[in-house]
Amino acid sequence: MHDDDAQHGPLAGFTVGVTAARRAEELGTLLTRRGAAVLHAPALRIVPLADDSELLAATKELIGHAPDVVIATTAIGFRGWVEAADGWGIGDGLLELLGGIELLARGPKVKGAIRAAGLTEAWSPQSESMAEVLDRLLGEGVSGRRIALQLHGEPLPGFVESLRAAGAEVVGVPVYRWMPPEDIAPLDRMLDVTVARGLDALTFTSAPAAASYLNRAEARGMLPEVLAALSHDVVTACVGPVTALPLQAKGIDTVQPERFRLGPLVQVLCAQLPARARALPVAGHQVEIRGHAVLVDGALRPVPPAGMALLHTLARKPGWVVSRADLLRALPGSGSDEHAVETAMARLRTALGAPRLIQTVVKRGYRLALDASADTKYDGS
Repeated sequence: MHDDDAQHGPLAGFTVGVTAARRAEELGTLLTRRGAAVLHAPALRIVPLADDSELLAATKELIGHAPDVVIATTAIGFRGWVEAADGWGIGDGLLELLGGIELLARGPKVKGAIRAAGLTEAWSPQSESMAEVLDRLLGEGVSGRRIALQLHGEPLPGFVESLRAAGAEVVGVPVYRWMPPEDIAPLDRMLDVTVARGLDALTFTSAPAAASYLNRAEARGMLPEVLAALSHDVVTACVGPVTALPLQAKGIDTVQPERFRLGPLVQVLCAQLPARARALPVAGHQVEIRGHAVLVDGALRPVPPAGMALLHTLARKPGWVVSRADLLRALPGSGSDEHAVETAMARLRTALGAPRLIQTVVKRGYRLALDASADTKYDGS
């Protein structure tokens, strides 16, 4: 962490996109507490359990035709399933079913939810690993057995296929199904901001959200531009490897925490984003260029978007003169009036609070006044 991060938060000056539907507020709070500006656009919505006819039908079918094994994969999903069954008047039937078969819990949290419902699991791995659950089932032998799998929004890659290949009948219990958001406008804005490089990082907490984000980009004919932004300029952060799969399938490198939780996901960004920020010695000051702000000698200076566009362009060749024409091209929606450069430059200098950082070179353009002692190998790479 930089020395100044304790004062401003390690994510001060950076903009982070949040695509989550569930727990978006929690993730947004964790990010803003560390100084980030947060843009939220749910890539999905969750079908309310009480309205979910597919879950009702699957539950009735299981009660009428009991499986040999039920696998509970998430605590929130298991609790929601039991509560929904209560609401439909078949809660007792579901509990009776779950009490009479082999009930496996994916990990300690799910085990807690099972116990809270007055049930006892037959077995649970310490690791929360579905691979361990799969190994146990295949070790016991599943040929001819009927296995119900409580799905939580997303299927588990390879899990169902492996069981079926070994001769099991697998029944999915679709708890918390995902649908596209009812209002697509925020997601469209997020895609536009991604392409405009208005985000420093974009977070995903489920594979369906990542897939929905990419599908919407494709539907709008902007997938190549979105992939270019995510490949080169926007850090793509996923809560875990399953979430990252749709992005990796498109060739996007993602960052993810070792522990698949929101807190560690935010910590990854706290490490990654400041490390990517450009730090330069300019006119006797230490300048660190972040997404929408600049640290000048440790003081955080918010800068308007036009000013940031100019500053990023100057910082690609620090110490070198950049022509007004090149700076004009960097300004969003500026047309052909070079006066727009002068206006934006005046605002940038005011925002930085140290006018000498940027030098006017008469009839040629502007340059970042890089200290003579600085290493001049900076080339924007």
